[in-house]
Amino acid sequence: MATFISDLSKKEFPVSEKISAKTVRHSILNLIQKENPQFSHDSFLSRGELDVYREKSISEYLIKETGELSELEKTVLSSVTGNSTLTDKIDSDDLQKLSFGQKIADKVASFGGSWTFIISFLVFIIIWISVNVFWFLNRGYDPYPFILLNLILSCIAALQAPVIMMSQNRQEEKDRARAKKDYMINLKSELEIRTLHEKIDHFIMDQQQELLEIQKVQLDIMNDILKKIEKK
Repeated sequence: MATFISDLSKKEFPVSEKISAKTVRHSILNLIQKENPQFSHDSFLSRGELDVYREKSISEYLIKETGELSELEKTVLSSVTGNSTLTDKIDSDDLQKLSFGQKIADKVASFGGSWTFIISFLVFIIIWISVNVFWFLNRGYDPYPFILLNLILSCIAALQAPVIMMSQNRQEEKDRARAKKDYMINLKSELEIRTLHEKIDHFIMDQQQELLEIQKVQLDIMNDILKKIEKK
């Protein structure tokens, strides 16, 4: 198998991994030359070495934009450079088990904010008032102005309000987590698009380089033919 020596690391790589510095994006080439001054436009490196400096370039871009890499951005960067998806990391956060109190709070909030609760409680109040007014002729266990009923309603409201607030607080946590996930996905999409543009530019420049080499060979062949014709 044909190989070549990288001008960057002086290591041997397959020719299929050979990349000319002329086809490398200027921002990445400047980063390479900053760390390796001897690396010139006529040098060559491997595809793996280029990927390492692509990662460094993305990292510097993020630091420049945000000032410092957060855990979210580090996760996105590792996902981009590792060619992995964020779905597994995002879904793993959703698999956290809920505590007993959180389950109760969610059920109470779900039932307390439904038409079932409103209608059933309205029926209960109507029956309570009707029994005391018409059945016991306002002389029963809770005559008008229904002090016991008011006490029950106050206790339910006092207990229900904090439970619903607990559920709302957890919903806010879900919204914040969802916003972080959206940010991670959007950031990765932006970085992937940048990388895709870079690869397309590299491919176009590589093709142009190959066309120039073919044209040079064709010119050499034409010159040889012309020389032969002149000799005759």
